[in-house]
Formats: sequence, C-alpha cells, structure tokens
Amino acid sequence: MAVDGRSVATQQFLKKTDQIKQGAEARVYRGIFLGKPTIFKERFPKLYRHPLLDEKLTHRRTVQEVRSLLRCRKAGISVPAVYFVDHSCHCIFLEDIVGSITVREYIASTQLTPQKNQEESLDQLAKKIGLVLAKMHEEDVVHGDLTTSNMLLKAGVETGEADLFLIDFGLSYISALPEDKGVDMYVLEKAFLSTHPNTEALFDKLLKAYASSYRKSHGVINKLNEVRLRGRKRSMVG
Repeated sequence: MAVDGRSVATQQFLKKTDQIKQGAEARVYRGIFLGKPTIFKERFPKLYRHPLLDEKLTHRRTVQEVRSLLRCRKAGISVPAVYFVDHSCHCIFLEDIVGSITVREYIASTQLTPQKNQEESLDQLAKKIGLVLAKMHEEDVVHGDLTTSNMLLKAGVETGEADLFLIDFGLSYISALPEDKGVDMYVLEKAFLSTHPNTEALFDKLLKAYASSYRKSHGVINKLNEVRLRGRKRSMVG
C-alpha cells in the first residue's frame, strides 16, 4: 500500500526519526532500525521533472547507489551496510558509522594543533585514502562525489588503527572507463585542495599510493591530467 508513491510504513517510520540534512537529491535522517543506529536516506520527487521521468531516474539512482555499496562491501572496502531498501519511496536504510569523524574534520584539527608526528600522520592518511580509492576503482565503482566530508575515520576495535569508510554514494555508478575514474579523482582533487589549502604535496602522496596499488592507474592518471588541463584553460578564458 502506498500514498503518492510512498510507502505508508516508511513514511510513518521517518516521522519518528531526526532529519539531519537535506541536499539537492535527498533528505537524510538518523534513528534506530531493528535495534541498530541507522541512517535513512530518502530521495524526494523533483517537481520540475515529468512525474514518470522523475520516478524512472530516481529509481535508477537508488539502484545504482545500493549496487555500488554492495560491490564495495563484497570487495572488502569499508562502506555502510545496507539494511533495507524501500523502492516505493526510494529510501535506503544504512548503517550509521557511530563514533566516526570525517576526514575533513581530522585534517583540519590536525593542522590546527601541530604535533610531533603531524606530517607522518597526514601522510599515512593520504596513503590510506589512495589505497582505498584504488580498490574501489579496481571494482569499477565510480563514486561521483569524492570529498573529505564523504570519508569517515573510525578507530578499529581490534587494532585501534583508524578504518576509512566511504559514504554518500548517491551519485555513484559502475564504469570501467578511465575517463570516468579520472573525473572521479579530479573531483576529489578540487574538493581536497579547496577545503584544505596548501596540501598539494599531501594530495600528490595520495595519488602516488593510488597509482602504486591500481594496475590500470596509468590510463586514469592520463585522463586526470587531461581534465586538469581543460580546467586550467577554462579558468584562463573565464
């Protein structure tokens, strides 16, 4: 049973949760599902689109997001578990990574409070990010919105070493094309350097770790350089 294309059960459930964010594509809530801390991501209708086209596109986006998450988990990449998907309202129930902080927060706090091993700590983080992204691209998953806000760090239970989680696969898709992966890395580079000024050397270390771990990285790096060049040309024209 559904009202206006939305599951009544899910609709009622979301009323009992806390909305924590609303973006261009979805509303995000936090609550408990089956006794577990859960993030609920609900894609809402775009009124400027024809209803049938909107339904088709939104359904596709939801399927692509879930497919990317499942493919990453199968490959051993740390991403939130998918608990449930309600396709009638395009809502995904995801594991809430409790006790984590964003990579953006970690880098900012580390830069503000100089430590003896600050450079080494950030270098290790850059390497970890590069290796995880190499593994993701090895699985032909293109994230589509790589930023340091969409990466979480959480201390491992057994080792105490921080695990790196990738989140927010709302724009993700499956592609083996070097062009798509190159754009993925370009998006990260732009976001990384604009959010964390004077970290060009750090991003270079991230890219070096990516290249050393991904056997098809040569084509991706070439495409990344092509996109960089086009970006510089547009900036000069502008």
